[in-house]
Amino acid sequence: MTQAGAPDSTTYRVMEWVVERWVPLAIASGRRRRPVGHVDRDLRCVVSDVTPEAEDVVSLTLTREGGLRLPAWEPGAHLDLVLPSGAMRQYSLNGDPADLSSYRIAVRRIPAERGGGGGSLEVHGLTAGTHVVARGPRNAFPFIGGPGYLFVAGGIGITPILPMLRDVVGRRDIPWSLVYTGRSRASMPFLDEIAEMTEGLEEHVHVWPDDEHGTPDVREILDLAPHRALLYCCGPMPMIDALRAVIPDPQIDALHYERFSPPPVHGGSPFRLTLARTGTEVEVGAEETALTAVRRVRPSQAYSCQQGFCGTCKVRVLDGDVEHRDHALAPYERDGHMMLCVSRGRGDVVIDV
Repeated sequence: MTQAGAPDSTTYRVMEWVVERWVPLAIASGRRRRPVGHVDRDLRCVVSDVTPEAEDVVSLTLTREGGLRLPAWEPGAHLDLVLPSGAMRQYSLNGDPADLSSYRIAVRRIPAERGGGGGSLEVHGLTAGTHVVARGPRNAFPFIGGPGYLFVAGGIGITPILPMLRDVVGRRDIPWSLVYTGRSRASMPFLDEIAEMTEGLEEHVHVWPDDEHGTPDVREILDLAPHRALLYCCGPMPMIDALRAVIPDPQIDALHYERFSPPPVHGGSPFRLTLARTGTEVEVGAEETALTAVRRVRPSQAYSCQQGFCGTCKVRVLDGDVEHRDHALAPYERDGHMMLCVSRGRGDVVIDV
């Protein structure tokens, strides 16, 4: 008679057979299995060409080490470029998505006295043959299908617009218009490339330098839009804000825009950050970002887009409540993390820095 809950003789024999036959096989198999390794998502590239494109603007052509094919991308995508100094910056891809033998980016030189953070100065010092690391591509400015398009670019803001324009001109039989503004023609990159790309379609292209045309009126721009057009805009914040102020508009189905400068802080309240590793306390003003405040005492703090998209400035929160304003953190990440470039504390916050 078998005691309640105890295995009978048949069960014992099955258990012995499993132990004798399968356990050794499982152990041997485990010994042969390769350990899980680190997934390397870095693209090791070489600067193959540096070309002046306008005043204070150069383009860089990047090829992959060993001549390997680069990952596919779509209009609106950008790269995280890790510079030789270790600084990381984001730049729009502005070449042809069909050509994966190389990537092209363009960078305007911004001196420190005009708010530059040093990344553009370092890029302008790169020469052909320099090795860099790229990450991506990623797309926070996706180009979607629509019945027509109005493209509006200000200065270096032409860079994400170029592949969109190339797509519409070469592959789509739909109405479109381009308004391209800047201080002067000499400061506006890729004018010759746009002219070549749109040969025979000049009536769709409106190049309006400030020194020739004056500051364009928003209504003047919108009057060029095809009916129910998607409006894609990249440029300085005053341009974007002026367009946003008049949307919705009967001519425009949707507005899509991308900044190339950090957004201003709206509705902020001052708070205190404590950097746990040193105990340093930093006051964050109502009209500044936590990133700006942290970099006053820790200039090496990593950052990139300053718009809450890339995740470079993510830090671990050890204590305190955070008002999340980013577009990068998944819901499960928001408990215990913070993006310094846009998010704010609701009172004192302690971060693992």
